[in-house]
This record gives sequence, structure tokens and C-alpha cells, in this order.
Amino acid sequence: PREEVAYVTCTYRETCIDQPDFLATIDLNPRSPYYCQVIHRLPVPNLKDELHSSGWSAGCACFDNVTSKRNKLILPCLISSRIYVVDVGSQCRAPRLCKTIEPVDVFWKCNKGYLNVPRSLPNGDILIANTGDAAGNGKGGFIVLDGESFELKGNWENECEAPPSGYDFWYQPRHNVLISSAGAVPKRAGRGFCPNDLKKGIYGRRLNVWNLSCRSLIQCFDLGEDSLPLSVKFLHNPDAAEGYVSCALSGIVYRFYKCEANNWAVEEVIRIPAKDVTGWIMPKMPAFTVDLIISSDDKYLYLSNWLHGDIRQYELSKTCKPRLVGQVFVGGSILRGGPVTVCRDEELKCQPEPLVIKCKRVYGGPSKLQLSLDGKRLYVTNSFYSTWDKQFYPNVVREGSVMLQIDVDTEKGGLTVNKNFLVDFGK
Repeated sequence: PREEVAYVTCTYRETCIDQPDFLATIDLNPRSPYYCQVIHRLPVPNLKDELHSSGWSAGCACFDNVTSKRNKLILPCLISSRIYVVDVGSQCRAPRLCKTIEPVDVFWKCNKGYLNVPRSLPNGDILIANTGDAAGNGKGGFIVLDGESFELKGNWENECEAPPSGYDFWYQPRHNVLISSAGAVPKRAGRGFCPNDLKKGIYGRRLNVWNLSCRSLIQCFDLGEDSLPLSVKFLHNPDAAEGYVSCALSGIVYRFYKCEANNWAVEEVIRIPAKDVTGWIMPKMPAFTVDLIISSDDKYLYLSNWLHGDIRQYELSKTCKPRLVGQVFVGGSILRGGPVTVCRDEELKCQPEPLVIKCKRVYGGPSKLQLSLDGKRLYVTNSFYSTWDKQFYPNVVREGSVMLQIDVDTEKGGLTVNKNFLVDFGK
């Protein structure tokens, strides 16, 4: 059945508004009088948590199997390192907070902090990736929550095998593998993007391959200086032994795959060129790809390009060479009439026009993506990380962020902004 509600994490951090972050519930039923409106806000009890990623306590949809019951939503906090468990099963349109794990427990029990992506493991427990240690230094790895009690169990990996940084991960049980990305050093990234940090090891460059059952690191790939691999996705086919990782600063997407010798390899399959610009903090603006998702039928791959402002749709062919079949601009830093002038562009002939929906100018760039199960509706929000939002898109901080809907051509490929859909989260 078609989706009827969406849950979106919203933060007040860096906005000078002294209120706690909240979980917004959005009405997605076109027949409802409250369609594309925020129908409920669940504020968390503390200030400046930075709600960022979210994940279900039950397993993810995989191919045609969507029978898992999803009644709990896990909300790790990127800055405070707190973890909230939200009950969305009792009243899906009015969720309630049912458990909180305090940062001191995470610090003392795991020596971890700056929590990011949660996913359910095959055994029912919940794995949460961390980006640093309690002091904000770079440190990768994972913490584990009990899948029924949601008690903190401890670290997942062996302490000696924690990578230097972390961000996202995905796994494929039938191949006994988990693959994780790198992220950035939290206490340095938390000050904003600084060109002087390039070449200093602030931004991660590794893709890590883990033995899922032994919880041990078996391979590492160096994807290049300041590549910043963020989003990782396997194909949904449970037998598939391949997936993709997007590198934010280099604009490269790599395909990772299993070889005949049971080891893993990577190959570059997409490269989005940087743009020569004036009026920006660097002479070249990279393609900062924040999110990567794959349709449930494994036909299309989608990328959100936060700085340039476009969403891209690639067809995943059997030749393993993704083909660009859809592209739409929903904001960004290179819009016509803005402070940035594009001097040289390998892809575009002119700078894109600003986007206005329902008389509201859309600021910011495409960040987090979510695709409907039938693949026909792509939802996108335009806030990435509060400190970087304030630096690159101050109008998003002043006006508040939005959620848009992109209509997808699932037959031939193609993306179109739905001009009748806009969720305004307000200031």
C-alpha cells in the first residue's frame, strides 16, 4: 500500500532558538485534508542534541519482502550522543518517546560518541555507527542495542580494530559481510568546512569491509585523499554481492563487489566533476553527494548533490556502468542570481534557476532522500548538518527547512519536481 505518513528528524541547533529538537510526522495521504502538512511534533527532552539519522528497530525492506513490523524508531544524536527510542506502532500519527539512553552510558561503556546511522541486525539487535570518541576525536566502529529491551550492550567490533573514522554502513547476511564508510573528525567538522583542513586527514578516505559474524575487519580500501566516503548501500537482492558508496568531496561513486576468491574489490563507476567558480570559498566547488539510495527493484540509483543542488537518477545496467537518466535541481549554491558565478562547467550550459513552490523560495540543497516502495515518489529534505547549513545556506536557518516530492518515471527514467507538494517545517 501507498505510504501515508513520514517521520522527519528536525533540529534547532545553530538557529538561536532555544528549543529541543523534534520528530515531525508528515501526512502523505493525498485524500487527507492535512496532506503534506506536519500533523504532529514530538519534542525530545533535551537541547542541542542534533537529531540527524533515524532507523527502524526491525529489518529493512529487502526485494519483495516487506512483512517486518516496524513499530519502534531509533533516533541517535549526532552531537550529544544520546539515543531516543520512539514508539510509532501504538499511534503512527502521534508517536511517543518510550526510552532514552544517556550519553554518559555511551561514553563510559563504549568510549564512543557522535552517533549516526542505526540499522537492525539479522539477530534483531540494533547496530549504530559512531563518528568519533567521547572527546570528538575521529573514531569509527559501532555500538549495539538489545533488539527487545533497547538496553546498551556495548561495542560491536573488537577495540583494536576500530577504524580512524566512521559514518554509514550496510550489510549482506548471505555473504557474511558488513561494509562501512569513513566520515570526518567530529570536533573539526563541527566548526564548519574549512579549505585549510583539506590534505590534513580531517576527512576520511577509507571503505571498510567486515566479517559480519566474527565482527572483524578483513579489508580496507583507500579511496583517495579527502574523498570523504559517506553513504553506503548494497543492492536489495539478498543474493547480490555488490553495492555502491558515494564520496562527497571527490564526487566519485564506487561500486564494491565480491570476487571469486571471496575477497572484495572496488571500481569507479560515476564521477561528478567539480565546477570552476568565483564568489565561493574555493575556486572549485566539489559535488558534495550527501545521500545515495537504490530502488527496491535494484533498477535505479539516486544521488543528492547538496552543494551543486541537483538530484540524479542513474539506471543500474547489467554492464555495471550506471547511466544518468534523470536530473533535477532543487536549490544549491550555483543558482542564477546568487553570489556564485560558474566560470567553467563540464555538464551545464547555464546556471539553474531558483526553485519556487507554492510561492515559497526553496533554499539549501538536496540532502536526505527516501523513496516510496513502488519507486514512483522520491522525498527529499534540504538540511544536512546544522553547522554546515549555517555556513553555506544561512537562509535555511532563517526560513526553516522543507521537504519536497520528486515524481519518478520508473519505466524510462526521469525526475520531475512535484509543484503541488511542499512541507514547510517553519522557523
